[in-house]
Amino acid sequence: MRRIYFCFCLSSIQPIEYTTDCSNQNFDGIVLVTQSHETLPSNLQCLKGPLQDYSSVDSGLGEEVVVLKVPGISGNRLVFASTGPVNRDYDDVRRFSDAAEKGIKRALKAGMQRPLLICPPHPAYEMSTLVAALGALHALYMPLELRELKVKPDDCKVHVLGLWVAEDSEGQKLVRLAEALESGRLACRDIGGSDPERMAAPRVADYVQELFKDSPVTIEVISDLKVLEKEYPCLSAVNRCANVVPRHQARVIKLQYSGEGPIQKTLMLVGKGITYDTGGADIKAGGFMAGMHRDKCGAAAVAGFFQILAKLKPKHLKVVGSMAMVRNSVGADCYVADELLVSRAGRRVRVGNTDAEGRMVMVDLLCEMKEKAVHEVSPQLFTIATLTGHAIRAMGPEYSIIMDNGLAHSNGNAAQWQKAGDVLGDVFEVSRIRREDYEFHKGKSEYEDILQCNNLPSSATPRGHQTPAAFLIMTSGLDKHGVDSDKPLPYSHIDIAGSSGPFPGMPTGAPILAMAVNYIPFST
Repeated sequence: MRRIYFCFCLSSIQPIEYTTDCSNQNFDGIVLVTQSHETLPSNLQCLKGPLQDYSSVDSGLGEEVVVLKVPGISGNRLVFASTGPVNRDYDDVRRFSDAAEKGIKRALKAGMQRPLLICPPHPAYEMSTLVAALGALHALYMPLELRELKVKPDDCKVHVLGLWVAEDSEGQKLVRLAEALESGRLACRDIGGSDPERMAAPRVADYVQELFKDSPVTIEVISDLKVLEKEYPCLSAVNRCANVVPRHQARVIKLQYSGEGPIQKTLMLVGKGITYDTGGADIKAGGFMAGMHRDKCGAAAVAGFFQILAKLKPKHLKVVGSMAMVRNSVGADCYVADELLVSRAGRRVRVGNTDAEGRMVMVDLLCEMKEKAVHEVSPQLFTIATLTGHAIRAMGPEYSIIMDNGLAHSNGNAAQWQKAGDVLGDVFEVSRIRREDYEFHKGKSEYEDILQCNNLPSSATPRGHQTPAAFLIMTSGLDKHGVDSDKPLPYSHIDIAGSSGPFPGMPTGAPILAMAVNYIPFST
């Protein structure tokens, strides 16, 4: 058994410990996550008999979380959280994270402070034990505001989370991966979930600079208004109203990681970081403004992925990121529909709806990435954003949506992301960018080249989550780097409006687990 603590810049993350002994009295109870007690392996037979006895008096065992007294095991207590039947026709590995989250919450209610999570590997899901550990850690996340209020900043919901493994070597790898992935999700939740004042743009910059102090990730923060106006005119239009309030002024946060050895792939990420979205002049009315502090989860995901890079340090990989941290405020100086703006790429844009600000704050940063990408090794460009309500209407909550341009599609990028997401339950649906999406954004008069948006909410607009991808391609000048061009560039847009998490509730950290699986060899 080995105890491993991991320090975090603003607080310790949940301490994790592994053991091979399910009777270890260093723990005050066991949380068992499995499909059925009847299929427990031989080294966990001590748990099978008590559950068989329970099922003899309650045929509903497995339908809800139960607590049993079991002498001789850790803490003499057992929380059984069944995954339920895992139907491989339509189920996925989320069964394990869901069960672990429910089990840990029940353990907390029972008063456990040192729970031992046991999730024996499932033959159909290689990473089911890690997925269960991540589900438990999601339940144990403590919001940043609460951590900062505590007298002891290292306080966590439990003193330690135990993870059972069959062999010591498995435990070392499991803890290492769980720590790295959770540290990224923690940063993502901190930025994405904290309120619009605690994570106003200047304070996000402070947080990120502190997060990556003494790490392989380099940071540059752009705050000068003249620079923002010159380099990122569409972002600056959204910032115009907020800029009159110093604590709300925009920041562009640039991050870079370069792994050891010759670079073989370069990822270029742009994240939407709307610290609060009032809708601007097209104000969100009827109570729809509540929860709009979560409109920064795309940028939060960029920071979270860089935190995983800093922990696992993959070789031969370069990652460049930009976080567009802006507040979409409403007031006398806010940008309005009908305005004509010229993007960094020189495209004349007519504003159609100020509540379509996410694409505005990202598009010039995407253009900048495009300019750099032609000089990088095997570049891939991405935008990540809680962009449209249509994404939720089209695919439902919990699912990220990925859309490729022509080159990325021919490379099978979206399918690769979907497959990677399935490994740890960070699930994706795939959409296509079609000709109608480009037509939708073509200028409707001689005044403009591009129409930013129509006058309807995305959820009421046909192809409401696909058209913004076409806008980003057209307005950034990426359409000049298509499959038939001299310098084609692969680009994908990722809409996490559904997968970023419920409100009220905790952000999920999507899509950084899928990104980690896709681009970081877990054996390194």
